[in-house]
Amino acid sequence: MKIALTMENSQAAKNAIILNELNSVAQTTGDEVFNVGMCDADDHQLTYIHLGIQASILLNSKAVDFVVAGCGTGQGAMMSLNIHPGVVCGYCLEPSDAFLFNQINNGNALALAFAKGFGWGAELNVRNIFEKAFNSGERGLGYPLERAEPQQKNAAILNDVKAAVVKENYLDTLKSIDQELVKTAVSGERFQACFFENCQNAEIADYVKSLLG
Repeated sequence: MKIALTMENSQAAKNAIILNELNSVAQTTGDEVFNVGMCDADDHQLTYIHLGIQASILLNSKAVDFVVAGCGTGQGAMMSLNIHPGVVCGYCLEPSDAFLFNQINNGNALALAFAKGFGWGAELNVRNIFEKAFNSGERGLGYPLERAEPQQKNAAILNDVKAAVVKENYLDTLKSIDQELVKTAVSGERFQACFFENCQNAEIADYVKSLLG
């Protein structure tokens, strides 16, 4: 599985900590991690609005399979990611959140809080979150197991409802957003490396190229 990590500007200083824990878990699962921003205060400036745009482009183009995002509380990142088609983002403060989200909702993104509650031992909590997110066996089995059938049914219905609400073509949706926001979201070198090396949708690739000139 390909996993992208992206964080807003206010939490860029913690990028190395989060990346280290994510890489540590990925080494045990065989997953590949792409650090698409932000890495430091001098990086191109991303707010949680940009994180949602990044996640939607990476997931809808199948450049990655999963996105880990975060901001100060995690709430902004979660809302920003979830407004986009093809993105199902859970809110995660502790390892059980990651496990239950995987088993019940079976989404493709997580939003973490990188300021609120991020104190002594925070890196241990983050590593445990990633272990539950990426190293807990088959996803979408339900929890408890006797509730598996209705949970799987409801997760599918929710995806259908979202697809019905967002009726435009995905590229039309992207083009209807302020193009300066989208351009900033895709302007980072690490994002571009991840996207262009792994993108499986030529139309989305051409659109991003047109933004970058």
